[in-house]
Amino acid sequence: MFSSRSPSSESHPAEQANALRWFFRGTRRIISVPAILLMSSFIGFSGLAIESGITVGQAVFMTLTIWALPAKVVLIGAISAGASIPAAALAVGLSSVRLMPMVVALLPELKGPKTRKLTLAALCHFVAVTAWVMAMEELRNIPRDMRTSYFAGIGTVLVGTNALVVAVVYLLSASFPPVVFAALFMLTPMYFLTSLWRSARERAGQIAMVSGIVLFPIFHQFAPGYDLLMTGIMGGLIAFAFHRSRNPGKDVAK
Repeated sequence: MFSSRSPSSESHPAEQANALRWFFRGTRRIISVPAILLMSSFIGFSGLAIESGITVGQAVFMTLTIWALPAKVVLIGAISAGASIPAAALAVGLSSVRLMPMVVALLPELKGPKTRKLTLAALCHFVAVTAWVMAMEELRNIPRDMRTSYFAGIGTVLVGTNALVVAVVYLLSASFPPVVFAALFMLTPMYFLTSLWRSARERAGQIAMVSGIVLFPIFHQFAPGYDLLMTGIMGGLIAFAFHRSRNPGKDVAK
């Protein structure tokens, strides 16, 4: 189990039982609104994969290995466009760079005094918006040496359940009209926005989101090839300037 204890302490039956208890407590988060919305989005993703000629085995494998939903959409788009394997891999990798700040914010919360680096590296695979928001909302209330077990439970149940959802949708695809797939798929960005807004610990994070919503249509009109990049840079700078203006004393003290 992904416990933060050293191998010698993990061998103790009581420690193993405690880690297992927190793992299964993490798996119970599958019964929540965020998890249900994520599953509905994976139904929409399955429709996209079916329309693109992706087999059920390929779609399930993508879910287990790539996990993040936008990265899988990028991969399907690259496949449909006839891109080479290196080009498709580069596109997927670049789309996943956005998760790096989440990893940087989450790992200090997961790390205990005896947490192994290999454990943290393995848990990084589960970092995506839904799992990240779930973890950041609850980790402060969980014993530090059991946080890795708890997050492992969240990640394992989300990945496993949605891989099963993809397989089931393929079996029942004839029963779903395309408009249903599209509607369910659009629930994800709506949920991401509301979840990130709620989980933002500082006002600057909310300023960044508002700036992005306002700036993206403008940059899309004048620089459609660079709209997302320019929105991220400008929105981040605005949020950073806001944070500095609200906390000038902290920077001076440092």
